[in-house]
Amino acid sequence: MIKMICLILGGGAGSRLFPLTEKRSKPAVPIGGKYRLIDIPISNCIHSGVKRMFVLTQYNSASLNAHIKNTYNFDVFTPGFVDILAAEQTPGNKEWFQGTADAVRQSRQHFMRHDFDYVLILSGDQLYQMNFEEMAKHHVASNADITIACLPVDARDATGFGIMKVNDKGYIPRFIEKPGTDELPEWVSEVSPANAKRGRHFLASMGIYIFSRKAMEDLFEECPDATDFGKEIIPIAISEGRKVAAYQYDGYWTDIGTIRSFFEANIELTDHIPSFNLFDNNRYIYTRGRMLPPAKFYGGTQINRALIAEGSILHARMIEGSIVGLRSRIGENTVIKDAIVMGNDSYQTLREIATNPDEIPMGVGHYCHIEHAILDKDCRIGNNVMIKGGDHLPDTDNEHFTIRDGIVVVKKGAVIPEGARIM
Repeated sequence: MIKMICLILGGGAGSRLFPLTEKRSKPAVPIGGKYRLIDIPISNCIHSGVKRMFVLTQYNSASLNAHIKNTYNFDVFTPGFVDILAAEQTPGNKEWFQGTADAVRQSRQHFMRHDFDYVLILSGDQLYQMNFEEMAKHHVASNADITIACLPVDARDATGFGIMKVNDKGYIPRFIEKPGTDELPEWVSEVSPANAKRGRHFLASMGIYIFSRKAMEDLFEECPDATDFGKEIIPIAISEGRKVAAYQYDGYWTDIGTIRSFFEANIELTDHIPSFNLFDNNRYIYTRGRMLPPAKFYGGTQINRALIAEGSILHARMIEGSIVGLRSRIGENTVIKDAIVMGNDSYQTLREIATNPDEIPMGVGHYCHIEHAILDKDCRIGNNVMIKGGDHLPDTDNEHFTIRDGIVVVKKGAVIPEGARIM
């Protein structure tokens, strides 16, 4: 049995995902109608037999902490847990986490007392399904100090990742973090014919690592000022001649780093056969269990390629290519197309609506058209509102909504008045 613990990094301020990260951390961002991003790495760990997990948090962590506390409770006969390790100031250290490696270094006092031989390090904001047991076996068989999961990417994406060269023994002799376009020719790797045909000639780090315990301890002692794995720890380990192995992954994986990548990853879940399979009997995604009624439809709503979460009450005329989240309310003759409606954290009762007739109710009103947009939780969209995103729209940010890459993001709890036009 491989003795391994997992550290899931909660990430920094998540500025590229703003405004979805204005009031929550990246791993707490809702995805797929009923999940949160943190559910992905935790579910992958559970399916891989890794049941001792620490989530390292720092920014806007309240909702993430609450979700983990309310979701992941192992029974008393299972030596498993998901614990939160929040950034903290101590008598010996007054600094918050300065990077991925620094977050792990500062948290060592809490996880080093556990019995383990290997440490699996994951990001909390990626969408993929992966068997970490197979990666761990590869790490052990390679007698590696560090194993890095990698996947083939094209030249357009390569400049945003750590890129590696792999020798015929499966070790990494060279590694560069986010190379410039002019540097790419010397980083071309041998890949499968299928990937070569798609122009994916570069092996990129997925930000998924396995460290042998002693190697991690030694590197932290040798590099007391290093704050990042990709920029410092891994290049130093390679330069010292340590065994740094590559584990090539060829399945679906996407980094939820920007509004566009988040939007596209969600909308792709509505495909007939999506690359990320939410309906896999053997690798389903765990999340918080909610005692909500089934979704309810009125008025002949036309639905095509959509995920509708439980607890929703929908009068819409059409929902197409969209994600509709928990407890969503959508009014009569409204069209939701290529959009994400995150839903509501609680129900607004009919009595509350009736006693506040001048207040726009939670949800989307009547005769609206929402397209190429994201409505964060608890929004109040008045009647006859038209929101149509597109590449013609310039990047914008105001009190109620943000536009990034042509996608309109209505902020959490924002109010859009009746008859408004964002298009």
